[in-house]
Amino acid sequence: MIPFNKPYLTGKETQYIEEAVKSGKISGNGMFTQKCQTFFEQKYGFKKALLTTSCTDALEMCAILANIQEGDEVIVPSFTFVSTAIAFVRQGAKIVFADSCPDNPNIDATKIEALITPKTKAIVPVHYAGVACDMDKIMFLADKYNLIVIEDAAQAIDSFYNGKALGSIGHMATFSFHETKNIISGEGGMLTINDDRFIPRAEVIWEKGTNRAEFFRGEVNKYGWVDIGSSFLPSEIIAAFLWAQIENIENIQKKRLQHWDFYLEHLAEWANKNEIKLMSIINEATNNAHMFYLVCKSVSQRTALINHLKQNEILAVFHYISLHSSPFYNEKHDGRILENSDNFTDRLLRLPMYYELDVENVVSKIKKYEN
Repeated sequence: MIPFNKPYLTGKETQYIEEAVKSGKISGNGMFTQKCQTFFEQKYGFKKALLTTSCTDALEMCAILANIQEGDEVIVPSFTFVSTAIAFVRQGAKIVFADSCPDNPNIDATKIEALITPKTKAIVPVHYAGVACDMDKIMFLADKYNLIVIEDAAQAIDSFYNGKALGSIGHMATFSFHETKNIISGEGGMLTINDDRFIPRAEVIWEKGTNRAEFFRGEVNKYGWVDIGSSFLPSEIIAAFLWAQIENIENIQKKRLQHWDFYLEHLAEWANKNEIKLMSIINEATNNAHMFYLVCKSVSQRTALINHLKQNEILAVFHYISLHSSPFYNEKHDGRILENSDNFTDRLLRLPMYYELDVENVVSKIKKYEN
């Protein structure tokens, strides 16, 4: 069976983990943590990068830093993973779900302004498949209404919008290094901050509400409990694994992009014949080859294609169920029909994508499907 995803190992993960263990500093914020954070800040222009135990944790840090409170409203796309919303729900926010664009799953920036009220505190655009949302329009609205923009860039490492790295445009952003992502640490994530006003408090929240980071830098002569926070800091073992991936990011990205381009080139005629839409990239964005997806003409066609591929030992999967229709949030939603989000729920299909993928084999089996 060709799996949907297979974690890629560079060969140095265990070597660096052994180095971390032998260093005697394995609890976090040691040499490997600092190397990873410095790399991201220097390569992508983030003002501050902090590794976290997950992207979910990074989002929860954002909710605290944005001072989200009971009754505040946060605009979130409905077609996304639950973490995008739950981080703000935990702070007491009302989630206002936005629809996707007609031609891609990202939040429709042209529909956001109509959702803004005096209670709106933040907008959380999700760069689905590593492809940028319309950040110019979103940042314009944020400036106009004094809102905080938190980029959910879980899938978007090494992807850009008008020359700017995703995660460097909003006030804050979050990334995932889950084993399904381009570079991985098994579980793991990162918070990036681009607004100076959030940086000092971020370090405190990151360190369980203490000013411990300042203490270790020699900026204070003792540390104590000064704010709320949690154990968001990952161990050096996770950071060591991630460093091995970072060292190979260019090689990993090159191979994934080759797979992505092969899909696009060799499925175009087949897709057109079967009334299937292939993933496309807007002019302002780059592609980080996190994912290659199809949009089938109906849910029945998608089911038939999934079954066809399964019979040919290939695992292809659909993705999110619109959050506004979820059992948890259905009764809290305001009743608006989010047609495009539901459309992607029913029709989007993700093809296998990983470093060692035999993409030619996958494509040849896909082409045997006829509607």
